[in-house]
Amino acid sequence: MPFKTFTLTNDTLDEQKELVLKTIHTNEQKIEKLLDIENKTYKNFITPYQLISEDLGFVFTPISHLNAVNNTPQSEEIYNELLPPLTEYSTKLSQNEDIYNAFKMIKEKEGQTLNKAQNKVLDDAIKSFELSGVGLPKEKKERLAQINLSLSELTTKYAQNLLKATDSYEMLVSDEDAISELPQSDKEAALIEKDGKTYYRFTLQQPSFIAFMTYSSDRELKEKLYKAYTTRAKENDTLITEILALRDEEAKILGFENYAKLSLSTKMAQTPQDVLDFLNQLAKKAKPQAQEELKALQAFANTKGFQGELEAWDIAYYSEKMKIETLDVADEAYKPYFEKERTVKGLFDFLDKLFGIVFEKVQTKTWHDSVEVYDLMIDSQKRARIYIDLENRKGKRGGAWMNDWVTHHINDKGDRILPVAFIVGNFAPSSSTTPSLLRPDDVVTLFHEMGHALHHMLSTVEEPFVSGINGVEWDAVEFPSQFLENFAYEKEVLNTFASHYQSGEALSDEMIEKLKNAKNFQSAMGMVRQLEFSIFDMKIHMKLNTADEVQKILDETREEVSVIKTPKYNKFQWGFAHIFAGGYAAGYYSYKWAEVLSGDAFFQFVDQGIFNESISQSYLKEILQMGGSRDAMESFIAFRGKEPSVDGLLRLNGIGS
Repeated sequence: MPFKTFTLTNDTLDEQKELVLKTIHTNEQKIEKLLDIENKTYKNFITPYQLISEDLGFVFTPISHLNAVNNTPQSEEIYNELLPPLTEYSTKLSQNEDIYNAFKMIKEKEGQTLNKAQNKVLDDAIKSFELSGVGLPKEKKERLAQINLSLSELTTKYAQNLLKATDSYEMLVSDEDAISELPQSDKEAALIEKDGKTYYRFTLQQPSFIAFMTYSSDRELKEKLYKAYTTRAKENDTLITEILALRDEEAKILGFENYAKLSLSTKMAQTPQDVLDFLNQLAKKAKPQAQEELKALQAFANTKGFQGELEAWDIAYYSEKMKIETLDVADEAYKPYFEKERTVKGLFDFLDKLFGIVFEKVQTKTWHDSVEVYDLMIDSQKRARIYIDLENRKGKRGGAWMNDWVTHHINDKGDRILPVAFIVGNFAPSSSTTPSLLRPDDVVTLFHEMGHALHHMLSTVEEPFVSGINGVEWDAVEFPSQFLENFAYEKEVLNTFASHYQSGEALSDEMIEKLKNAKNFQSAMGMVRQLEFSIFDMKIHMKLNTADEVQKILDETREEVSVIKTPKYNKFQWGFAHIFAGGYAAGYYSYKWAEVLSGDAFFQFVDQGIFNESISQSYLKEILQMGGSRDAMESFIAFRGKEPSVDGLLRLNGIGS
């Protein structure tokens, strides 16, 4: 089957909007016809019901994607216009008792004869219907519908506020001393002419923000930029209270004590307290080491003439200097060896050697000139397509992510539909003089997102609801991405692609060893930062909280877990899009939860030899190809032969048990 191609542009958004609305209407008619079937079976009811969902995702995903990677007033307007009808449609379906009863009846009648994936489709859907309030009285159903619509609008507004605040801020610097230590490539990227004068322009976009915070010696300007970053999108303060109130109300309507318990009802973790116990266990092990790391950084800064206590905006600057001096690892020294094109090709070569996957570049329409498209091949057969969009630009949502557009499945004609994925990053853009050069951390991010993409693209499951990442418990979905990122600094991997973009000189064994040794530089400080976010997220969803109470919980969590002093004006929650505009509400802990799985799996490879065909093929078969067709723990045990141990996570981070 030919691949679906991405043809949407800002000029065709109106047509695509009408197509989405038409698809909603058509789907509703199709569902009515399905419900009229007298003898409903998996084949004549469940299979077409899944395909109806795929149809809608296929036409709407390009709009949401374009709005994220090439945001314009028009894309934002059309995206917002579609949210109410889409939310109304999905809510009506999720609360439709006739559909729910059909799923239950088919499960009861055919469950014994269906395969594992088909039973997982039924079990997941039945639970989803129940969590949507399918059996509730009419007035409660209507209230849930209102809540769903309001949450959709509020979380979208939160994300848009954050994007606009990020895009609108600039700090113009004319003092050459303030930027004297910045790498030449970052200076060139910041250089602008305004009113006949030359300035260096710094923004809240990640490449610009990180460059200034890491390399500028001007503490006053660094605090100014830090403050702007940590107080972005003040409008989100009131949205947070509204979002939390609606989530709490939703949970109580559905019979849960709080939203945290509702969230965990579809995850691997059993209770909020289990999660907090897990996080606190890690904090207990990591905080003492984090305190020692900060103490060492303070002592190092003092040897450089720094006086007083290090502040939050000092950390990146002195950490970089300390890393260079003690480990001889500087991001700027490595960037020339990680030119974007070569790094992507190197990742492809590694995946070919590990799993027998080949990527072939194809020429097709995309949403930006810097986007590249590849077909994924196994045994000379096309298996998937991937769009890779890595360079930062204005109008592009910050961060990095994988988006699944088309899911592997069998359609109603018996044709195999091949998956399509998008990988998006925000790495330093290329210029007329310099290609896009990645920091070592960017390389890790690229590997991470490719791990998600492989989980989506390599699925062999034929049921769309549990194919790829669909149906995977939220706290296990980061497992394949974290697993792959762990290989980014391995010598056998870097030897395949890391070479200087100008001279062609390979990254030396000595530099590779230094980079690997630096992998856990301040790892405990990094871990307690993630634990702070995770504990905060879980606690604010365990009871109804106002904005003031949210701030209090954040302050208390920082006091309990953090080692870096945070200024009172820091309003991290205003920019915590993962939980207020993404799918991580009462689920941010999943990064650490999944790291237990990924760490254990990674050392299975490392300890037995990275390119061990039997282990690679087992991982491919039991994890990547199985998608969400069975419980994540069942897939892990099928691969590993036992349940995971937390030891791998601690070993990964260089933290003693």
